[in-house]
Amino acid sequence: MAVSILHRATGDGLALVGLAVMVWWLGALASGPEAYATFLAIATSPVGWVFMVGLSWAFFSHLCSGLRHFVLDIGAGYELKTNNAWSIVSPLVGIALTVGFWAIVLLR
Repeated sequence: MAVSILHRATGDGLALVGLAVMVWWLGALASGPEAYATFLAIATSPVGWVFMVGLSWAFFSHLCSGLRHFVLDIGAGYELKTNNAWSIVSPLVGIALTVGFWAIVLLR
């Protein structure tokens, strides 16, 4: 149940916060170098890093949970042990993917 609630919360976060950041980014990109520099300054500030890491975590957690729901929708994984294992593994894989993503971004 907690994974299902987390799936909904990350989806809502991506829809609201992610959309706002994307629209702001596109607007800054279209508005010229000064507006884009302002966006970059805020996005690379400590608060901006928290938002960007949070959005990427929400994306990867939502993705993993969505794959779990897809497997359940095709009729597999309803056994208690399997379902409990997927409930534990899917958020952990979301965290691992987030860490891996930011490691690649920061180390290149």
